[in-house]
Amino acid sequence: MKMSEGVEWALHCCLTLAWLGRDDAAVPTSRLAAAFELPPAYLNKCLQLLVKAGILASSAGVKGGFRLARAPQQITLLEVVTAIEGPEPAFRCTEIRQRGAGATAAPGEFARPCGIAAAMHRAEAAWRRELAAQTVADLLRAAPPTASERLRCWQLAQAR
Repeated sequence: MKMSEGVEWALHCCLTLAWLGRDDAAVPTSRLAAAFELPPAYLNKCLQLLVKAGILASSAGVKGGFRLARAPQQITLLEVVTAIEGPEPAFRCTEIRQRGAGATAAPGEFARPCGIAAAMHRAEAAWRRELAAQTVADLLRAAPPTASERLRCWQLAQAR
């Protein structure tokens, strides 16, 4: 399974906003983009998807930007992935087993679900359960101890 870069970008932005605190001033897209050397226009599209999903809140104007809409422990990794990638399953069975050589199969041969599709759906369900069980708060706890302070210092320097 391959996800877009937007998932990584979105998760790092959520961590950044969590470290800066929900009550701090909103962080503009340009500052988030600069923190990771990302293209601001594309990052903004990702951030808007997170707003639409209720993960981030945005404000317009000179002091506008983004902040977390909920506490880090209330934002799952699955929510972020789904906001960026969409809710569609990763695997889509098109029943190719019933074409070509399968077109002449006996009636009822395909009454049972395809084993390939069943295996892929089980794997995806496990992947989704794992992402749903982890939150942004879990990522904060797993981050290097100096990451938060380094980011805060960098943000303060950029704000000047």
